[in-house]
Amino acid sequence: MELNRRNFLKSASVASAGVITLNSCKTSVSNQAVDYSRLDEIISKPVLKRELFPDPVIIETLELLRYENNFLCRVRSTDGVEGISVGNNDQLKSLYPIFTNRLQPFFPGKDARDWEKLLDEVYVYQSNYKLQNLALWVPLATIEFAILDMLGRIAGKSIGELVGEIHNPKIAVYHANGDRGIPPEKTIENLKKQLEESKAKAIKFKLGGRMNAKDTPSGRTEQLIPLVRKTFGDEMTIYADSNGSYNVDEAIRIGKILQEYKIDFYEEPVPFDWYEETKMVKDALKVPIAGGEQEPSLHNFRWLIGNRALDVVQPDIFYFGGMVRSMKVARMAEFYGMPCTPHISGSGLGYLYMMHFVAAIPNPGTYHEFKGFNREIPLECKTSTLESDAGMVTVPAGPGSGIEIDPEFIAKHTLVRG
Repeated sequence: MELNRRNFLKSASVASAGVITLNSCKTSVSNQAVDYSRLDEIISKPVLKRELFPDPVIIETLELLRYENNFLCRVRSTDGVEGISVGNNDQLKSLYPIFTNRLQPFFPGKDARDWEKLLDEVYVYQSNYKLQNLALWVPLATIEFAILDMLGRIAGKSIGELVGEIHNPKIAVYHANGDRGIPPEKTIENLKKQLEESKAKAIKFKLGGRMNAKDTPSGRTEQLIPLVRKTFGDEMTIYADSNGSYNVDEAIRIGKILQEYKIDFYEEPVPFDWYEETKMVKDALKVPIAGGEQEPSLHNFRWLIGNRALDVVQPDIFYFGGMVRSMKVARMAEFYGMPCTPHISGSGLGYLYMMHFVAAIPNPGTYHEFKGFNREIPLECKTSTLESDAGMVTVPAGPGSGIEIDPEFIAKHTLVRG
């Protein structure tokens, strides 16, 4: 269906209640063959700028450190240069044994300049490919961010400059409200409070029941959609996220309401791994369809992009295994004129890494999610306040991650063993 897609794509260029059931929609996915050759070329193109490093960068040690529920990855080269990342703490509380037992032993002695080749090799090391999903990719992303921090310090470049060009030194943000199970009026109240803090020009709210169409309270979604638009006006960019709540028929019904009120994108209308159904919904609606935060597979993103099953791609740079793999998704999307609006899972310093990634991609969405930085991690950033200033956040410009974590805080952490 021809894209109206409101102002979203233009500006990007600068169930029934209860458990979800199989849809009864008679829309069918086209059997027309897709030529993937150009996408395959994009996937094969290197991301990390190896030419910045004329000499080997041999990994001497790679460690996982823990203090309470905060996890740090520390990598050190044989020349004594260190890099540090903060993990996705919410996930590493459960996944740290995969880090220590399945990934950590692979890296000492390897040349960090070969990171992309190492990604392929560690994927099959100890049959790690059998763990593909966030169980593998979250620990591996944590390692990648530390490696990039180390390499950035060696080259005197920011993380973004290692994987792309800095297109976006400042990022416009949207504030997301994750509340479900409350009346529409309370959601509006919460959104107003968030906007008072960030002064953002865009917001996102939740639909449905998260992988379940049942609204709590009943009828919340149908009431909330017009109320959000009425409250914040036509100038506000508004996104809606169902977290896979609907079957195809219900997703289309809700999507038509979103269209009526000119919502700017509709995220995960059906479960994230319903690829053909996602395309059915996309083809039936004019509101832009966004998705990809749960996607672990580069090959599946290739299908979603090549078949135009999405209008907006949303790799999560933790869940998807880091910036290098995510950059390949952004490049594929750019080829088809799609914006990339990465999802970022909470806790740790995920927003910092997301900002570096967005800074380096040529096709960012207009606004990017912001919930504020984790102030429980004491750090210094000389090039950014890390705060929203009238809805804009400045991306750190120093070497590596652009921040320095308090050494006393690091010293509180102890080595995590298998």
